[in-house]
Amino acid sequence: MNANAQQVIDWNGDSGACWVAHQEQLDRMLEPYGLAALTKAAIRSGDHVLDIGCGAGESTLAIAGETGPSGRALGIDISEPLIRRACERVRDTMPQAEFRIADASTMTLPVAGFDCLFSRFGVMFFDDPVAAFAHMRSGLKPGGRLAFACWRGAGENDWATLPLRAIEGIVPSAPAASPTAPGPFSFGDPDRVRDILRDAGFDAVEIEPIDHSVVFGEGATGAEAVDDALDRAFAVGPLRRALAGQADLVVVKAAAAVHAAFTRKLVDNRVLIDGAGWIVSARNRAH
Repeated sequence: MNANAQQVIDWNGDSGACWVAHQEQLDRMLEPYGLAALTKAAIRSGDHVLDIGCGAGESTLAIAGETGPSGRALGIDISEPLIRRACERVRDTMPQAEFRIADASTMTLPVAGFDCLFSRFGVMFFDDPVAAFAHMRSGLKPGGRLAFACWRGAGENDWATLPLRAIEGIVPSAPAASPTAPGPFSFGDPDRVRDILRDAGFDAVEIEPIDHSVVFGEGATGAEAVDDALDRAFAVGPLRRALAGQADLVVVKAAAAVHAAFTRKLVDNRVLIDGAGWIVSARNRAH
């Protein structure tokens, strides 16, 4: 299988469709992390920025607001459904924002064409992260900036682990995946992230923790918020995969257990669950 081929399959199938369906809610969930990464990127008017794994375009549009019409914000993603949604959102209102279906680890890049490489949770899925970052660096100007948000370990992110803990004893546990396997938590070890970037040719690597509650469900009432959270958990994330192929009775029992767990996280008609990430920055190594 070609590099990143499984990710291409996933994000052009159910994963991509589910994210499009829940795009507005998911962008609100990730907003605090994206804003922190954008602040770190220090994008200026006139900058040319590559937004890696741009999804439905929320981060690219924010970048375009910083570059202004004299700059360029190019959002790329391997998911055709997400890029289609991004194009629908921008229309002709922000000509400096562009979107393209592409794999950042292999796409043709203009040599030293970008002032900044940016990503909001889009760089943890490469089969060979050192090669991917080295390739992306070839499109970065000398001294150019890299800034991205990524998740810390799964154990620190209750939004992912709480539903799985709730169904223990109801659904057999899946074999534990390698913590470095491509996936949302593969950059949980900051020393590994630092080594990847240095081996790829970056220096001045800085990794800062960010802790922020994730709004996993919301509604006019507490009951609506819990139902919203349950719907989202079934649509995206590890719960959907854990319940795939299970008998109806098992799914009903699991849903009740997760519903109870979310109810315990209610705050003012919102289901708030702990999230933990890194804000990573670096510079293109001067030669």
